[in-house]
Amino acid sequence: MTALGKVLAPRFGPGDVVLLKGGLGAGKTHLARAIIQALLPEPEEVPSPSFTLVQTYSTPSVEIWHVDLYRLASGAEVAELGLEAAEEGLLLIEWPERLANPSPKALWLEIAEAESPEGLGRVVAFSSSESLWAERLKGLAGQVEGARLHPRICEDVCDPCPDG
Repeated sequence: MTALGKVLAPRFGPGDVVLLKGGLGAGKTHLARAIIQALLPEPEEVPSPSFTLVQTYSTPSVEIWHVDLYRLASGAEVAELGLEAAEEGLLLIEWPERLANPSPKALWLEIAEAESPEGLGRVVAFSSSESLWAERLKGLAGQVEGARLHPRICEDVCDPCPDG
């Protein structure tokens, strides 16, 4: 997840919404940390927002909002977080299923465990209804060292896949 986060980070910028979906222990927080660390000018601790719900980070290019919605039970609780204030920032949201109306421009990253000949690993499926993501993710598969990665953008947006 660290290698993927480092390669994804420069593809994100102001106004982007990245929705990290997956079960407990899938690697959502690990991936978010890797993205944040790659964008920070100096390394700093990146704690999980499981209890604070929102952690923010300032970088030269974008303010990052790392959000964990796991403990929220309703859309009203999500509304109280004031995520609209992050409109010009980069939003990394774990447990996006709790959002009443996810941004239609968002990039969804669904993380799941998968068996391979090398052992247990992770599969990351990319999807979005926004066509800009197909171009921004082009070439991604070949840049993540040690990973077999195949980005999947919704077929109506990008058919065939830009990576093969």
